[in-house]
Amino acid sequence: MEKDNVTTDQNVLVLGAGQLGAAVLESLVPAVTAQNGSVCVIVSPGSFDEDGNLISETHQKLADAGAKFIAVDVADSSIAALKPHFVGFDTVINCMGFVAGPGTQLKITSAVLEAGINRYFPWQFGVNYDVVGKGSGQPVWDEQYDVRTLLRAQNQTEWVIISTGMFTSFLFEPAFDVVNLSEKTIHAPGGWDTRVTVTSPQDIGRLATAIYLHQPKIRNEVVFVAGETTSYGELAETVEQVTKQTFTKKAFPLSVLLDQLRLHPDDQMLRYRAAFARGDGMWWPMSDTWNAQNNIPTQDIASWLRAYFH
Repeated sequence: MEKDNVTTDQNVLVLGAGQLGAAVLESLVPAVTAQNGSVCVIVSPGSFDEDGNLISETHQKLADAGAKFIAVDVADSSIAALKPHFVGFDTVINCMGFVAGPGTQLKITSAVLEAGINRYFPWQFGVNYDVVGKGSGQPVWDEQYDVRTLLRAQNQTEWVIISTGMFTSFLFEPAFDVVNLSEKTIHAPGGWDTRVTVTSPQDIGRLATAIYLHQPKIRNEVVFVAGETTSYGELAETVEQVTKQTFTKKAFPLSVLLDQLRLHPDDQMLRYRAAFARGDGMWWPMSDTWNAQNNIPTQDIASWLRAYFH
């Protein structure tokens, strides 16, 4: 096949099989297998029991579907140690998020480039780091900007960045303190007009697979997807409508969050609240999304909530 098309018989390596990785693999494994390709998954050594069996039922189901799981301690591996694990794969899809610690994304990206991989989907399933730039108050986001710089400075490995905004579920994470369903509180980082884009991991998995397979091949592009783009004010209305309950509502201006951050500089969730309070780079119009332009339906916040309650 010509270079512009995605070829069959692809050997694909997926890094990580957590919430996002599992969602990607659920769509990707049958799609790649149908094209006579193979999917390998790197997970931490702790994912296996002492007999070498996968501990997680989700992982075992993916293995039964055809994915091959291998154990690598990515966090503790150097670039030189990672490179041999990557060599020989056509595409690497990185679903290993920030849990592996600072510096991991640059290390993985460097190893991918040194291994001479044809096509790389970095862990950029988040906000628009080109707009956010550096100095957002989130050190891991600074690193994400550096990953983009590294990829754009070379032309050997093609890359595809999928910008998804926040995971829909994160809006309802009690520690993030935007919507707390049990406490019946809604807080608006930045203010009620501040906007945010969210996508569910299941939709990201389906869309990432569709973007990977798309003909002609998508290359060296930032692709935007979304389940919904909303303001925190609209979010509050949606939550109250779906739950048929009244919530206590309070806005946290950016200046207040930055003051709190000065007192508690190591508070990870506070850093996130301050970053999302900025607004810029945290959202994009639905009309600009790949899914809207290709008429692919996605789950909005109301339907996510209804599914959560049933």
